[in-house]
Amino acid sequence: MDSYGPPDPKNVQELTNFVNSLLSSVQDKFTNTSDQIVKRIDDMGKNIDDLERQIADLMTHAGVEDKTV
Repeated sequence: MDSYGPPDPKNVQELTNFVNSLLSSVQDKFTNTSDQIVKRIDDMGKNIDDLERQIADLMTHAGVEDKTV
């Protein structure tokens, strides 16, 4: 039985094994995708923090006061 092909179960146990295998595969893919998304969001947050620091440094060097509250 191909793990991604259409099931041709000979009995309930084979069908159960196929469904469990398929669900496990989907769960693994979901987990990997979720981890990648979280990593990218974290990276974007770090980039934004760096950009804010750089802008603040530029404003300080230009003699502009930070008027944010």
